[in-house]
Amino acid sequence: MRYFTVFFITCLLCFSCQPKHDLPTTINLNENWKFKKVTDTVWNSAIVPGNVFSDLLYHQLIEDPFIGNNEEKVQWVSETDWEYKTTFSLSEDLLEKKHFELNFDGLDTYASVYLNDSLILKANNAFRKWDVDVKSLLKPENELRLVFESTSKYETEAQEKLSYELPEGERIFTRKAQFQYGWDWGPKLNTSGVWRPIKLVAWNDFKIRETFLNQIELKDSIAKFILDIKVEAKDKSNLTYGVYVNNKLNVEYSDQNKSEIIFDIKNPKLWWPHNLGEPYLYDIKVVVKEGSKILDSISVKKGLRTIELVTEKDSIGESFYFKVNNVPVYAKGANYIPQHSFQNEVKNSDYERLLSDVVDANMNMLRVWGGGIYENDVFYDLCDEKGILVWQDFMFACAMYPGDTEFLDNVAKEAEQNLKRLRSHPSIALWCGNNESSEGWNRWGWQADRSEEEKEEIWNNYLKVFDSILPKAVNQYSNTSYWQTSPKYGRGNPLYKSEGDAHDWWIWHDGYPFEHLEENVPRFMSEFGFQSLPSYEVIQFINQKDSVDITSKGFKNHQKHSRGFQIIETYMQRDFPVPEVYAEHSRSAEDYVYMSQLVQAYGITKGIEAHRRAKPYNMGTLYWQLNDCWPAVSWSSIDYFGNWKGLNYKAKRSFENVLVSSKVENETLKTWVVNDGLEDISGKLSLKLMNFSGKVIWSNEEEIMVEPLSGEEKYELDLKTINFTKNEVVLVSNFNGKTSYFYFVKPKDLKLQQAEIQKIITKTNDGFSVELSSSTLQKDVFLYTSAKGHFSDNFFDLMPDESKTVHFKTEVNSLDDLAVKTFNTFIR
Repeated sequence: MRYFTVFFITCLLCFSCQPKHDLPTTINLNENWKFKKVTDTVWNSAIVPGNVFSDLLYHQLIEDPFIGNNEEKVQWVSETDWEYKTTFSLSEDLLEKKHFELNFDGLDTYASVYLNDSLILKANNAFRKWDVDVKSLLKPENELRLVFESTSKYETEAQEKLSYELPEGERIFTRKAQFQYGWDWGPKLNTSGVWRPIKLVAWNDFKIRETFLNQIELKDSIAKFILDIKVEAKDKSNLTYGVYVNNKLNVEYSDQNKSEIIFDIKNPKLWWPHNLGEPYLYDIKVVVKEGSKILDSISVKKGLRTIELVTEKDSIGESFYFKVNNVPVYAKGANYIPQHSFQNEVKNSDYERLLSDVVDANMNMLRVWGGGIYENDVFYDLCDEKGILVWQDFMFACAMYPGDTEFLDNVAKEAEQNLKRLRSHPSIALWCGNNESSEGWNRWGWQADRSEEEKEEIWNNYLKVFDSILPKAVNQYSNTSYWQTSPKYGRGNPLYKSEGDAHDWWIWHDGYPFEHLEENVPRFMSEFGFQSLPSYEVIQFINQKDSVDITSKGFKNHQKHSRGFQIIETYMQRDFPVPEVYAEHSRSAEDYVYMSQLVQAYGITKGIEAHRRAKPYNMGTLYWQLNDCWPAVSWSSIDYFGNWKGLNYKAKRSFENVLVSSKVENETLKTWVVNDGLEDISGKLSLKLMNFSGKVIWSNEEEIMVEPLSGEEKYELDLKTINFTKNEVVLVSNFNGKTSYFYFVKPKDLKLQQAEIQKIITKTNDGFSVELSSSTLQKDVFLYTSAKGHFSDNFFDLMPDESKTVHFKTEVNSLDDLAVKTFNTFIR
């Protein structure tokens, strides 16, 4: 939702017949900033919003921590106290305003704020905003100064107050992004600074403080609303409130003191997730006037929808799925982490690109993971516009937290503020209390060697936050469902498959084969994943050289899981050929990167399709993870530079609204057709067994009908009735233009053939088209180039004697270095 104060020029344009105004004035304090160590005397220029690492890097006072081993060289930054200051001028006319307030949207984290040498604020939560009345302190020339102290000082003090240690160390005491203390996919870069805007707001007799557009009824014929509006005003009696819907006056209340404004919209257009319909947004504005004088205005983009989390007992256990506009929605997507270790480096264009990629990959839900941040408004605005549902964690992850009064009060204010900021977004589907804290307490050995009294106190403190403060806040300040913890049960509890949501890390952490995902399907999979190496571009950046080297010490620092490389190779050996890697040998490293991405995509899409075939028992699959916060070997499907890995391309196919998916059980081939759409679909289901030269061994066609919102097995074939060699054929399935390929053996056991791939490259208005063909089936064809751009498809199977055209969107004028890898060349 976008809230904004309407400035003078806007009002004159929009209300030209009403030239008088007395609107609040907002000044963004984002200029003239300087910073230094508290103990230094020399100041350097700073960028605000920002953080101290970015400022130091800009002045070349530190090496880039994203390159090589530089991360370890900059740890002193987090242990240092830093000071920021700026000056600003105010005109005499402006100083005549009756009220002045400084708004701090985000201070990271322990900050003392001085205005003209007077202490006005002690901040202690990066997730909160702080508003300070400063009318009495302002002058024509002003200095604003902030001192940021190292978090370790406060964390040590908090630890000393406890007679025991809580799991996961010092980060639990500080309310800031937990991933900055280091994670198994990210660096330890604990930032400090002004990470969100600082504004000075001035007004006279009236200001809108807070609004909530509460949808109280939604029918086909009418949508009814109560707009809760809180204002600050000397006299509230002689005011006119006008509500505009899509720039047309809907209702107007005159000469009244209104805290609630009631209005309706006839024949409303609904907001839908993008794969089910249009994510339509209304533009709703409220203008407050006194006579002909405009006092304030507010605007919001509002999507009209109902949404609920359905958890009902059934014969199997308990359901877990989302209903939008009373329609069960199958959730398809991924877990989202911050896009950069330094949030100020994430631009609006980065949000636009990544969330467009989410839609392009047929995802309809993202889970905002609890170790990151409550995202910037633009993230939720774009999810609203693009029809992406958001599972929103509160910012608690993989730890137990303290329960003293100061900490709990801080959390309560954090929850209230963020709920109020985000509650009107139609994309928000759920608020979840934490990530894996309950599982950790019950399964990760956190209770070992503790007294019963100690365990009781720690668990009671957990309940204070996640079973009391947060659910009460969600109930009071929003109309969204609350879920205490994700997952409901750890994977050691057999109920993880039959109740609630699940995190299945038997894959990866416990080394289970990928087939485990097909045999152990939960009601809703909110986490499962596998690592792969990033693009050649990322590896070259880490090493700062043109070759692809995955053996360097610097590159290995960007693998944060202690067994990560070993696990990747173990799984690769099971299912794929393992390319040999020689130090400083770029081609062998390129092959290994390619193979690692195939392994990741093979395993995760196997899980995705198993989940979707189990619909409606299973109603969601969100893999770990969508993106990266730095250049890394990780579970992401889109790397730090925005390049799609093999997983993102293959997940796009597995997330199609209509999916044809097959599996062999006891020598019986079973084929499902899944339809996530709202309409039934009729058409011809075509199945054919084909060898790798294109010869058809067996085929079948029949007319079928697939009901809306369903997953149904549509065909069975006894494989014992057909004479074929399993490692020499592919099953090609087609239904209404949707095609899938199924192989009967592991990739490493396929008897693929060797042949050239012909390519024809043609220049287009926004890049190039690449037409490919071959005389034999070419598996997992991978196109790559040093040119920056995006292939419309990649990591695909090219059928024999069929041509396929891929578009490469780029700004370059030539594509001389386009290269092709194919899995066939690894099978000898």
